[in-house]
Amino acid sequence: MPSKKPKDQSKSATVIALLNRGKGASIEEICKATKWQKHSARAFLTGLRKKGLVITREQRDEDGTAYRIAQTADQNAGAEAS
Repeated sequence: MPSKKPKDQSKSATVIALLNRGKGASIEEICKATKWQKHSARAFLTGLRKKGLVITREQRDEDGTAYRIAQTADQNAGAEAS
């Protein structure tokens, strides 16, 4: 029986790690890391927003638009309650 290789990190986890970087990630970087098409990468970002993550969009000089995870909606609600 052939030995199984350990499963690589999931594509979702890869994208979230990219978005958590200080500089965030462009759609092109997400597509390159996951081998997704641009519309799939944008749809994934929409799904993260629906799950309560706050995704910010910033303009980078060299790469165009970058996306980052700012905070969750729960964290934002807790900050407003203080």
